[in-house]
Amino acid sequence: MIPLPEAYQERILTLLGPEADAFLSSYTAPKVQGVRRNSLKLAENSPVWHKIAQEFALEPVPWCPTGFYYPEHVRPGKSPYHAAGLYYMQEPSAMSSAELLAPLPGETVLDLAAAPGGKSTQLAFRMEGKGLLVSNEIHAGRAKILSENLERTGVRNAVVTSMTPEALADRFPAFFDRIMLDAPCSGEGMFRKDPEAVREWTDNSPAFCAARQRDILKDALRMLKPGGILGYSTCTFNREENEEIVQWILQEYPSFTLLKTERIWPHLERGEGHFVAVLQAGPSPAEPASPPQPSASLPGKGKGRKPSASNKQAQEAMDAFLAFAADSLPGFKAEAGEPLLFGDHLYWLPHSQDGTFSAERLTGVRVLRPGLHLAELKKGRIEPAHALALASQSEDAARTFLLAVDREAVHHYLRGEALPAADHANGWTLVTVDGYPLGWGKVSGGLLKNHYPKGLRLMG
Repeated sequence: MIPLPEAYQERILTLLGPEADAFLSSYTAPKVQGVRRNSLKLAENSPVWHKIAQEFALEPVPWCPTGFYYPEHVRPGKSPYHAAGLYYMQEPSAMSSAELLAPLPGETVLDLAAAPGGKSTQLAFRMEGKGLLVSNEIHAGRAKILSENLERTGVRNAVVTSMTPEALADRFPAFFDRIMLDAPCSGEGMFRKDPEAVREWTDNSPAFCAARQRDILKDALRMLKPGGILGYSTCTFNREENEEIVQWILQEYPSFTLLKTERIWPHLERGEGHFVAVLQAGPSPAEPASPPQPSASLPGKGKGRKPSASNKQAQEAMDAFLAFAADSLPGFKAEAGEPLLFGDHLYWLPHSQDGTFSAERLTGVRVLRPGLHLAELKKGRIEPAHALALASQSEDAARTFLLAVDREAVHHYLRGEALPAADHANGWTLVTVDGYPLGWGKVSGGLLKNHYPKGLRLMG
C-alpha cells in the first residue's frame, strides 16, 4: 500500500485520539471481502447454498443476516453460481446501510446513487420482488453496470434511470417511501483496497465532498413522502461528511428525526469501514428552514428517453410474448405493471403499489432499464431475453437443460458453445446449473444452440 497522506493521519489522530494507532495499523491487514446470499433465488436452508458456504469457507457478517466473509484465496466471481446470480459480491461494511434502511415488500424505494448495484440488489432482495425500486446513476457507463447486476441477480421490479438528483426530484416530488443515498465521498474507507483513492485524497477533499453531499440531499429530501425514511451512508471516516451532515439535515429540516446512526471501524470490526444514518421525515413534505440557495448539482439533466412505440404496439408485442410463454415458460407471472417497447425490446414496467407510477411518469426521464427485459422482437418472432431467464425458476419452464457446476459442460455453455441434446425436445430451453437458470438455449435436431449473451461469455 502507498503511504497515507500526512494530513489524513493528523486528522485521524484528532478524531480517534488513543485509538488512532490501532486504526492506522489496520491498513497493513489484508482487505476484507464478502458475498450476500440472493434471497430471491436461494433459501437459507437450500442444499446449493450449503454447498456454496462450505466450498467458499463462508463466515457470517454480524450486521447482515445474508452476508458472509470469504477468505482471500477464494474466487467466488469465477463460479457458475455467480453467473446464475445466486449471490452478490460486496465489501462487508457496505452491507450495513441497506440493512438498516430495511425496505418492506410493496414499498416505493429509490437508490439515488446506485452503481455498481450492491445496495440496489440488497434493497431488492428485501423487497421480495414486490413494489417499485428506482435505481438511479448519473454516469451512463456505471448505470450500465448497475443494470447488468440487477439483471444477473434476477430483480424484476427495478427501473434504472440516469438523471441528476435535481432533475429526478423535479419528476418525483414527495414520491418515495424510502430513499438510500450512499453519497459520493472522499473514500477514506477505500484506502486499503484502492491505492488510487489514496492518491486522489487531499486535505480539502472532506469539505468539497460535504458541500456536494448537502446539494444532493436537498434534492433527495424533496423526493421523500411525508413520514418517509432516508438512509444516508458514506465509506469515509471524517465527521464533516458524516455526523456534521446529519446535524445539517436536522437543523435545516427540523421536521426530521434521527432514528439511528452506525459506524463500522476497520480496527474494531472485519470491514473496510462505513457510516450510516437513518432519518425519518415529518408528517408534511420536506421544507428547509432557510430559503434554498442556487444548486451546485452535477451538470447534465439528460433528455428523456421515451418508449418508441404506441400502447397498441406494446400490447401486440406482449401478446406475442405471452404466446411464446405459453409454449416455453408457462410458469411466467408478473406483478402489477404494463408492457413497454423500447425499439425492438419488450419490457415489463413495474407499477408502484399505490398506483402512482406508470409509463407516463417516465416522460422526460432518461431510462436505461424500464423494468424486466422480456424479449427482443426479431422479424416477427420473439427471442426471450437473458434477463427473463435469470428472473425465472427452472419449474417455470416447459423445457430445461440441466448442467452440473462441477462438470465441464457448464463451462462449454458459458463460453457460448453448442451442446449435444439428443434426448431433449425441440424448442426454447432454460439452461440451468444445479437447477438454477443460467440462460437460454434452443434445441433443434439434437443440438442445443447457445443463446448465452456474447458480452458475458468466458474467454478460452
